[in-house]
Amino acid sequence: MRIRPTQQVLHQLAANGQLPAIAVASLDAAYVFLRNLEHRLQYLDDQQTQELPEKPEDQQIIAQAMNFPDYAALLKELDRHRALVSQQFEQIFGEQRDEPAEEHLAGHPNDTQLWREDITVEELIPPLEKLGYRAAPDSAQCLMQLRISSRYLQLPELSRQRLDKLIPQFITLSAQHADPDATLSRLLAILEAISRRAAYLAFLAEYPLALQRLAKVVSASSWASEYLTQHPALLDELLDTREIYQPPQWQQIDRDLHSRLNDCAGDTERQLDVLHHAKQEQTFRLLAMDLQGLLPLEKLSDHLSDLADLLLRHVLTLSWATSRKRHRDDAKFAIIAYGKLGGKELGYASDLDLIFLFDDDHPDAQEIYSRLGQRINSLLSSYTSSGRLYETDLRLRPNGASGLLVSSVAAFSEYQQQHAWVWEHQALTRARFSAGDAQIGTEFEKIRLEVLCQPRDLATLRKEILAMRQKMLDGHPNDSGLFDIKHGRGGMVDIEFIVQFIVLAYAHQHPQLAANIGNLALLKLAGELGIIPVEIAGQTCKLYRTLRQTQHRMRLNSQSPCRVPPGEVDTHASHQLWTELFGENE
Repeated sequence: MRIRPTQQVLHQLAANGQLPAIAVASLDAAYVFLRNLEHRLQYLDDQQTQELPEKPEDQQIIAQAMNFPDYAALLKELDRHRALVSQQFEQIFGEQRDEPAEEHLAGHPNDTQLWREDITVEELIPPLEKLGYRAAPDSAQCLMQLRISSRYLQLPELSRQRLDKLIPQFITLSAQHADPDATLSRLLAILEAISRRAAYLAFLAEYPLALQRLAKVVSASSWASEYLTQHPALLDELLDTREIYQPPQWQQIDRDLHSRLNDCAGDTERQLDVLHHAKQEQTFRLLAMDLQGLLPLEKLSDHLSDLADLLLRHVLTLSWATSRKRHRDDAKFAIIAYGKLGGKELGYASDLDLIFLFDDDHPDAQEIYSRLGQRINSLLSSYTSSGRLYETDLRLRPNGASGLLVSSVAAFSEYQQQHAWVWEHQALTRARFSAGDAQIGTEFEKIRLEVLCQPRDLATLRKEILAMRQKMLDGHPNDSGLFDIKHGRGGMVDIEFIVQFIVLAYAHQHPQLAANIGNLALLKLAGELGIIPVEIAGQTCKLYRTLRQTQHRMRLNSQSPCRVPPGEVDTHASHQLWTELFGENE
């Protein structure tokens, strides 16, 4: 039953005797019909949509494309398929025994009274307060708004019955967490998002353990709640704790993803959906482990970076396979990661700083690989019905936003050696090969090391880095009176600039500093090499880790920019190290 394609699963259900052959035949026919209809709808205006057209001329085009004489005939056949699917759905989900909420959540025998048809806000407040809700009037108002909403009132009867059974459970479950009001609000947002999807309501109604896990996840993180609201299919992941709390096995995930993409070869849209779902599944599993305290932040960032690398490899392969001017089996092309991905410090919502390199003597190579780069960027950043894979930033390429989208290896080398600004060399300190042709990756690393190990005039280097630091400060004004843990003086950016200065200033004497081993390891190495005092290096490492953990914790609860009261974080070490290296007090 672990096979992926829907039609194969249907036939396996028939072979197992779990569904009658006639039911499988009708579901299979409906699936093909609906898939064909979806494709034709999306061909109409080249849009990601599943909505039937409203314009009569578009309706006629769709009817003809589906081989029907007119739109009415198409709707008649569509309704026939929908009726058969709905009938089968109700036979599967409708026969389950509906257990009272009290059986799942003992200790509150009158929970169902919290969701009577005639209940008022005033009646809701006292029992919510008794359960521990600190903002009971607000929570009561949220519940009433849902009950009188057109979305709730227009639900099919069976869906409304299921929702009526879920609400009391949500109320009681939320009361078991530190902030019942926030937890309930997040659960209601998810419930509202899925209320018209009968399958999701049935899922939550039938699996009380999944409900408990859901409440635990959303209570711990508003970001996790928003992610589930956007991607409700991930609710399935709450069923099997054996998988959700296991570290990712990237080689196996890669093989599975390759197989799933092959199953829909030739259908780029479905392949892109597969990539979206793979990203969402793995991100949510990492999130679940993170919220359980099972992943140190550095390991989490490694995994999120590995996931991005994996998806970039498949996006590149998919883009090249559909290239109109593909002149060889494998593209002589590489994706280079900078920034958070380059330094393997990726977060859940980080964008990807990328550049594209090629090394191909074909006369049309520049044009071919420019189109490939555009295709890759489009697949990564375009919104579909499943969301988007990543936000991308391509401005770190030679000559920035005004430069060519892709560069030859030779042109990139010449630019870095002769024309790049100091800030571009700073960025190069945490850049690495991510996906594509490994030989180009090797050439890139060679260029990177040569550039970073160039001797530099220390006075000029200090001046350039201080100017760039001031420019960043001016671009992130802060009049809140709070300390910005990323951009404030003594914060994360200062520490990163310190590391970049050390690399650019001393890598010609100590080439090991040019290795992309991360800020913490480079600070420690600089201490061991005697460039900075060992004790201050250790204190700054500890501070950087604290700042990153604080930022991560705040972003899990959608706090941005990440600012804390002055003095909450001791930044003495970074101030001292800055003064020692740059000869100025901040």
